Amino acid sequence: MTKDITPPGDDYEIRCPRLGHAIHFSYCRSENMGSPCFKALDCWFEHFPVADYFHETLTSEEYVRLFQGTGKTKVMSLLELIEQAKNRK
Repeated sequence: MTKDITPPGDDYEIRCPRLGHAIHFSYCRSENMGSPCFKALDCWFEHFPVADYFHETLTSEEYVRLFQGTGKTKVMSLLELIEQAKNRK
């Protein structure tokens, strides 16, 4: 018997700890410039087998890079954005 890894539809929302309001899984799946949010596994594991879903839909390299790497802190992300803005001037 195979496990159903179908994600919830857009009518099912949970609270996002990063944004502070309700969002649906389709947002988390492509929040990070088209890639899944690095917190997607933490947020959705109670609602459906999200790790299995991403193992099926991502390559092994993508999965490791997105979920097993060391995520950027907010400060590092802000510093990168500031540097990018400086370089655009």
